[in-house]
Amino acid sequence: MSTTTPGPARIDDWDAPRLPLALRLFNAVAEGPTRWRVKLEVDALMADARKRAGLSDFGDEYFREPLGVLVNALTTEAPLSAFGRLVSRHFLTQMLMARLRLEELYRKHPEIDDIRIERPIVVAGLPRTGTTHLFNLLSQHETLRWIPYWESLEPFPDPDEKPGKDGRDPRIKRGEGTLELLERIMPLFNAMHEFTPEGPHEEIQLLAMDFTSVLFESSWHIPSYGAWYKQADRRRAYAFLERCLKALQFLRPKDRWLLKTPEHLMNLGALAERFPDATFIQTHRDPVRITASLSVMITYGSRLQQRGADPYEVARYWSARTEDFLRASVDDRHLLPQGQVIDVHFEDFMADMKGTVRRILERSGESFAPETGAAIDRFLAGNPKGKHGVVDYRLDDLGIDPEERRRALAFYSERFGLTSS
Repeated sequence: MSTTTPGPARIDDWDAPRLPLALRLFNAVAEGPTRWRVKLEVDALMADARKRAGLSDFGDEYFREPLGVLVNALTTEAPLSAFGRLVSRHFLTQMLMARLRLEELYRKHPEIDDIRIERPIVVAGLPRTGTTHLFNLLSQHETLRWIPYWESLEPFPDPDEKPGKDGRDPRIKRGEGTLELLERIMPLFNAMHEFTPEGPHEEIQLLAMDFTSVLFESSWHIPSYGAWYKQADRRRAYAFLERCLKALQFLRPKDRWLLKTPEHLMNLGALAERFPDATFIQTHRDPVRITASLSVMITYGSRLQQRGADPYEVARYWSARTEDFLRASVDDRHLLPQGQVIDVHFEDFMADMKGTVRRILERSGESFAPETGAAIDRFLAGNPKGKHGVVDYRLDDLGIDPEERRRALAFYSERFGLTSS
């Protein structure tokens, strides 16, 4: 792939990804051993989590059904590499450990259940519609509580683990290590979606702890899990999300939550039912641009854990999945309390970022103090556009006709008054 500056980087190795030599060697050497020794089975995963956490109570084990669907899809559909098998087992075990620690926290502090998640500000929009940038700017407001990346990976601490010599939570260091590995393996990913260890991150990881989340589809090519997700009752996952937020607020209190994940677009009814007093922000952009960005980003990411995944099949899947997101955002929009919804068009936001943030904060009952404006200025100065480079997102490189997608997604453009860009 080319990363020549100043022009955008165009990915040209879809058919034969050029992975780092160390990763290719590991996958080749460890293919057999991991296939036999790294077991992806529900009971084995739960037993491993119990052993590692030193806890036994998962609470209500209704999550076994979605976890079973997920594990079956991983073992029968996802062409996992040796590295992918190790990462997927670690990922699932880590989420099960987090569930154990959450239940233990509630056992020790039943008063957590009395906490109320009041008037959250919720950003709902697909990648490349400005959600991350808007979320980062809103997070500069001093009273809002959000989830940093390290906390999303390990939301509930091991009570026996002490701070490091530098006084920092060891979870932060592990988060840094995860991002360093990701950057080495997929150097363009930061240009697509920047992560920083202590910067604001989505609550999609909390939804994934309930094993009912589109996060899994974006990590592995598992169509059967996607089909199951479409028909699943996701209200239980949102009840679990609220349970997690209460515990996090107990651990690090602050006045009001700031939330964001694209998954909310698929679940507007469950979102509004669980957080009826929220301010809902929906971001918009030319849907073909959205489709190109999302399809390229997830197809590029699929090389991390999968061997021989057909990039064109993955791209087609996510092109259709993007349409599902946008269709849900139109069909279910009436489920949101209309006086509590703010639409943000990408071009308008880019033209007046501070003005957009001010409008959202004031509409949601927060002040826009000089300190907030100064914090936003500092963030913008330290994070100029294209800081990590720019990617050339091309649907036709992945066998998808942009004009066909424009016709198919006209319902969304017409509903929200969008033009081609």
